[in-house]
Amino acid sequence: MPSNKNRNWKSKLHEIIYEADTPSGKLFDVILIVSIVASIILVMLESVDSFDNKYHDILLFIEWIFTIFFTLEYIARIISLKRPSNYIFSFYGIIDFLATIPLYISYFIAGSQALLALRAFRLLRVFRILKLVQFIGEASQLRRALKASRAKITVFVYTVLILAVIMGTVMYMVEGSENGFTSIPRSIYWTIVTLTTVGYGDIAPQTPLGQAIASFIMIIGYGIIAVPTGIVTAEFTRQRDKKVHTNTQSCPSCSIEGHLDHAKHCFKCGTQLNE
Repeated sequence: MPSNKNRNWKSKLHEIIYEADTPSGKLFDVILIVSIVASIILVMLESVDSFDNKYHDILLFIEWIFTIFFTLEYIARIISLKRPSNYIFSFYGIIDFLATIPLYISYFIAGSQALLALRAFRLLRVFRILKLVQFIGEASQLRRALKASRAKITVFVYTVLILAVIMGTVMYMVEGSENGFTSIPRSIYWTIVTLTTVGYGDIAPQTPLGQAIASFIMIIGYGIIAVPTGIVTAEFTRQRDKKVHTNTQSCPSCSIEGHLDHAKHCFKCGTQLNE
């Protein structure tokens, strides 16, 4: 009986912390996100000297409240899992840990509390809170599309680099050091900036031939921007045809998400999912 009670207690805690499909889970995540946003704003205010000098003690007190809250939350996440190491060494686990410890180590290493800005990464949980399952699915499709496109994109980037080297060398020969193109690497830098349509303006061709070549590079730049977009879009369309419906349910053992709507067991470790 005590064992069953212990499992029920941990199961309930897991449901509140890791699930976004239940009222209690959604409420917990909303409170968590509000706390994260508030703590980030607090860190920003601390960086303003005039504000920090006036309210330093109050800011420090509030920051300690947030830190204690996040510490308890981190511990609760660990004890609610059957295999805590899966969470501790996961992406979210590492981010949660790094977002919790800075204020503690600030007493040993000056300035480390600035690392509290890492809490911004925890806002990725907003997808779970708002139950935007379709956005999570779209993100997974985009990841798969990028992975499927990597060979084509690699060839494309390689071609662009070759073009940048060739055009940079040409511009170095045409313009010369007197017009700011003091070396081939600097000329290649200008070419890349021009191809990407950034155009810092720190270097500019002065001769008519150089300006004509620059115009050609600018036109090519606009065309180049569309190429990787088209590659990824084509793959994304293929991935969309394979779309499956998933939810935010988290495995109580390995913490992985993305299970099918009617799944009974974790697709990674086989653990029975909470009903």
